[in-house]
Amino acid sequence: MNYETRTDQGITLLVPDVTRLDASTANALREALIGQLGTGAEKLVLDLSGVSFLDSSALGALIAAAKRVGPSGHFGVAGTQPAVARLFALTHMDRVFTLYPSTAEAIARLSA
Repeated sequence: MNYETRTDQGITLLVPDVTRLDASTANALREALIGQLGTGAEKLVLDLSGVSFLDSSALGALIAAAKRVGPSGHFGVAGTQPAVARLFALTHMDRVFTLYPSTAEAIARLSA
């Protein structure tokens, strides 16, 4: 799995280049997220605007990354498509992760 990373106003954005995050991409996703946190990213936002499917394996990768965020850090998710948003709601992960409608909204809130 490839991904794009960029930093905007001190917030690291990670954008996967796939439309499905599942068992075949979960390990790469986990490594990418934890790798960004390992390089000192304190505010990390995963942009899922291009992802139309996310399964429990990928959700596990997000949880693993969230556990690595330090007390002064933040890990959020932006741009969830309807099917992905439903998974977050059904699993109550919308209570665990901060969900932003877009990366622009995430940047605005986190840089304020």
